[in-house]
Amino acid sequence: MCLLAAAWAGTVLAAASQLEERPFSASPDHSAIEYASGPTRDAVASLNLELANAPGKLSHQTGSGYLQSVLRALQLPVDSQLMVFSKTGLQRAWTNPANPRALFFNDHVVLGYVRGAPVLELVAQDPRQGAIFYTLDQRQTERPTFVRKNECLTCHLSRNTLDVPGLLVRSQPTGPSGESLRQLGQHVIDHRSAFDQRWGGYFVTGSHGSMHHMGNAVVTNEGAPASTAATLNVSSLEGRFNTKDYPTPYSDVVALMVFDHQMRMMNLLTRVGWEARVSIQDRKADLARGPLRDAVIELVDYLLFIDEAPLASRVQGVSGFAERFEAQRPRDKRNRSLYQLDLTRRLVRYPCSYMIYSDPFDALPSEATAMIYQRVWRILSGQEQEPRYAKVSPKDRRAVIEILRDTKKGLPAYFR
Repeated sequence: MCLLAAAWAGTVLAAASQLEERPFSASPDHSAIEYASGPTRDAVASLNLELANAPGKLSHQTGSGYLQSVLRALQLPVDSQLMVFSKTGLQRAWTNPANPRALFFNDHVVLGYVRGAPVLELVAQDPRQGAIFYTLDQRQTERPTFVRKNECLTCHLSRNTLDVPGLLVRSQPTGPSGESLRQLGQHVIDHRSAFDQRWGGYFVTGSHGSMHHMGNAVVTNEGAPASTAATLNVSSLEGRFNTKDYPTPYSDVVALMVFDHQMRMMNLLTRVGWEARVSIQDRKADLARGPLRDAVIELVDYLLFIDEAPLASRVQGVSGFAERFEAQRPRDKRNRSLYQLDLTRRLVRYPCSYMIYSDPFDALPSEATAMIYQRVWRILSGQEQEPRYAKVSPKDRRAVIEILRDTKKGLPAYFR
């Protein structure tokens, strides 16, 4: 641990590691990874095993097919529903502003549903392998089975996903039929993105004061702004399209903000895990100065919301997502939680991601975990003097340390 600390202390850091510009140091087929052929233990793979013995676990409904049953089986809350009307994704031919694609998510699965389309689309975060892609045929059958779809990597393994199988959130101007107008610009968004760059091609419900976003808008005149009073602070999607066969009439703004944060966090965890496993197997001489170091720096900065774009107005959801999300545990002795939201200045009350409790974090090789904790401690303890870290107040640093002490198993002794 002392050697790691010395390595970090002698490092001058840039404002961002720019992993998008740095290819993964090996191949998905590397023997330490074996993405296509190695075993998986994600939630959808586990559900498939259950279905092999109990095919009746999933029930079929007229209209929405297996949607409701799969949501229950994978514990995907309906209040997480997000609505995408741009022609993106596997079933773009069925997607448009009158028939959007609904996304549902928790901290390890995303499900996509398009009314009338032939399949459900699923992405499950395997603790070691990253994003694993599946479809489920929506036709009623005696033995429903999720089918793995590695061909999804055509779009989901790129610089935008940090060169590992992953997810991304695109925001782009969208035309009346759902066509993406990329000539007008596009953004890959996460919690670092300005509010006014977000959610082009998405429906958005909830209030956000004077802040503008790109959601709820279609571009009919390329020279005119699509965002108007009618597209902002929308309470329900009723009347904008036929909401029949969708669980709720919402695409909650708070759920969208959490989703934006979580998608990149998942990709970072995969990238760090892959770099660590390759470095360890290939016996790289100094983990703290190679590709793993760069990935850890960017992961920790993101974990602690260092570059988060500030909010200018209060954000409030309408679906019940925020209330359910905040009620999650664990909590510390003072009843504080990393799931608590702020929504006035920033996303979360205490600037450390709840994804530190996730299975992908816990599945990281111990060498990577040691580097992550050492980096987190340097920032939270005030040892890291680079000006960009000064935005985390001493009060917030102290609160995060105290919450982690009470709630995170395996925390190093120096946090005590």
